Amino acid sequence: MTPPTAIDPRIEALVTDLIGRVADKWTMVILEILAEKKTLRFGKLAEAIGTISQKMLTQTLRTMERDGLITREVYPVVPPKVEYQLTELGFTLGTAFCGVWVWAAENLSRVDQSRQAFDRRTSEASQ
Repeated sequence: MTPPTAIDPRIEALVTDLIGRVADKWTMVILEILAEKKTLRFGKLAEAIGTISQKMLTQTLRTMERDGLITREVYPVVPPKVEYQLTELGFTLGTAFCGVWVWAAENLSRVDQSRQAFDRRTSEASQ
């Protein structure tokens, strides 16, 4: 591990920003859907997610586009047609976080046991 004094502050800021972004709930969902479907229009993407508001989807897509994770293509037709697609950068971010899924699958029973033991202890302590 690199000592804290040797970390480039720009890299540290990017990692902090990306962790916050991925932890925002919607970014990872969108990454996963676009990795599977390749290209989707706004409405189909909203349908695939299900519970996201139009405002939140728009904000998340704009942020992802700004970060270079997706591309947005607007077609000059009526009604407007807009399609979203993962960039190579977006695909690699999704791949990087696949490790969390692997870890969760490998450690699910241990986490469940720990949670149950904690809940028993806190329940007994409050009685």
